[in-house]
Amino acid sequence: MLVRYFAGARAAAGVAEEKVTAATLAELVTMLTAARGTQLAAVLGAASYLVDGLACRDRGAALPDGATVDVLPPFAGG
Repeated sequence: MLVRYFAGARAAAGVAEEKVTAATLAELVTMLTAARGTQLAAVLGAASYLVDGLACRDRGAALPDGATVDVLPPFAGG
């Protein structure tokens, strides 16, 4: 799957996007935290996620093969 990072998530990850394999959103977050460290872990804990353009709040839900997961950190302002 393709993981795309936006705003503060991009800064914390150190990359704009990467390809990974994970079965669920929870597994994805655990894997990214282990690979990229505590700065990204803090962002991932507060982030919202889009899976193929749709909001995903159930971290236990299965991720489709070939999905695109967008990591959206909290945004200030409006």
